[in-house]
Amino acid sequence: MLKEFKADLHVHTCLSPCADLEMSPRKIIRRSREVHLGLIAVCDHNSAENTAVVMREGRRNGVCVLPGLEICSREEVHVLALFGEPEQALAMQAIVYAHLSGENRPELFGYQIVATEADEVLGENPRRLIGATRLGLTDIVRATHALNGLSLAAHVDRPANGILNQLGFIPADLDLDGVEVSYRIPPAVARTMLPGIANRPCITSSDAHRLDDIGRACTVFRMAAPTLAEVARALKGVRGRRIL
Repeated sequence: MLKEFKADLHVHTCLSPCADLEMSPRKIIRRSREVHLGLIAVCDHNSAENTAVVMREGRRNGVCVLPGLEICSREEVHVLALFGEPEQALAMQAIVYAHLSGENRPELFGYQIVATEADEVLGENPRRLIGATRLGLTDIVRATHALNGLSLAAHVDRPANGILNQLGFIPADLDLDGVEVSYRIPPAVARTMLPGIANRPCITSSDAHRLDDIGRACTVFRMAAPTLAEVARALKGVRGRRIL
């Protein structure tokens, strides 16, 4: 039986240097429940180190969590990589780390907190997660698919790190599973205004960096379960699954 699931597939944690330190696992799940989200995806900048802990907290509290990353390509385009299992996200993280240079400077970029399930500080990530990787867009999409993940161009309507602003177009041979627009523009409006997305699956997400941001934009999916496989079917419109 197909059901409707309210999803926010772009949520940062306190691991992202530009996110509020209040974005801890417990508080993210608590806020997700408050705004009636059935599915979220954790997508920190160039890292997946907090995904497993948020997933465990979500399972205890009735919120399904997909592990992911928001990867910055060498073209300085942001791409969401979504996975079904934390091991897949960590495997993608290993690829990203191998192509990421520089050390974080918290006084300039912000703290990068690896958290525990008790919302305690386990440690700090020393890498400059806010930076661009040496991976090209095609490299990121191919690596994501090789790990059975989904690849979506992030916030394509934004001037900062959106693919349309950075490149001026979406390459025809870039095998994206879809695109994301921000809370600033409804998807239906985006389809008529933004070049190259009219015929692509389009979601909207909060890109939450603060607790109050969670759920400010969300996508309602009609699917059988809140899983990556079902999201993939909904993006393709398979057997009644779809974006509402």
